[in-house]
Amino acid sequence: MNSFHKVVEHDFAAVNQLIIDQLHSDVDLVENIGHYIVDAGGKRLRPLLVLLVANALGYQGKQHLSLAAIIEFIHTATLLHDDVVDVSSLRRGRPTANAKFGNAPSVLVGDFLYSRAFQMMVAIGEMDIMAILSDTTNVISEGEVQQLINAKNPDVTEANYMTVIHKKTAALFEAACETGAVLAGATPTQRLAMRQFGYHLGLAFQLIDDALDYEGDADKLGKNVGDDLAEGKPTLPLIHAMENGNASEKALIQAAIREGGLDQLDSILTIVQKRGGLDYTKACASAHANQALALLGELEASPFSSAMAELTAFSVARSS
Repeated sequence: MNSFHKVVEHDFAAVNQLIIDQLHSDVDLVENIGHYIVDAGGKRLRPLLVLLVANALGYQGKQHLSLAAIIEFIHTATLLHDDVVDVSSLRRGRPTANAKFGNAPSVLVGDFLYSRAFQMMVAIGEMDIMAILSDTTNVISEGEVQQLINAKNPDVTEANYMTVIHKKTAALFEAACETGAVLAGATPTQRLAMRQFGYHLGLAFQLIDDALDYEGDADKLGKNVGDDLAEGKPTLPLIHAMENGNASEKALIQAAIREGGLDQLDSILTIVQKRGGLDYTKACASAHANQALALLGELEASPFSSAMAELTAFSVARSS
């Protein structure tokens, strides 16, 4: 357990138990798939952010536990749908749910998790929270569609790429932080600062993810290195390498994106490294992390705000 988990260790354990309890269904397959993907673990940074923000702002109740579980269910639902769309076979070091159970059950259980999340939202009874999370799920869906459109398109710009990762990843980080602030009765200034903190942290996190796809260790990542290239995803390391490479290097990357697959992976790894694609992506991640850290000045100093700073540093320094 990382230090930023330990400061909310008891809350985190309660959230994990609540997640298990809320996976209950009269349909065995729903529970089996739900438990399969949830039990795979992961960092659970999004529910962790709910706990840290709520505690940093002095929240004294118990609804932050339900809110954290809601955020995790929404995230888990997106993973189930993502893996079907991307035809992924490995996540967190083991077969994806669609590889193990099939595409149709994975999609339907993803729908179950979305609907369970909204049932739990109603129980919290806070209209602002429902508005934020309903808007967020809509934005995430738009991001998925936009990424699908971008697949195998080597002409995607850096601006377009940033829009997609905001919608697909940073939007839920934003929502986790802002809803935690709403629950704690934050001032409008604090609420906005926490939303912006989530935005910058989420972008930093995804940028590092996209860099690791070209230099990570498959055993540590829990997925295959080069998965993005295999799916024809034009992420920032490739976009930057194309902008700064020579004509033949650019043509090679363009062809690889159009075709998908890993036939040219070694050559492209060399080009991405040579043309600064990884360094540039990491520098962008660090810039967003620094902006996130600056926003913590809106919080009183506490073990929870310190943990948020540690989490931010971890997000850009990680190797998995």
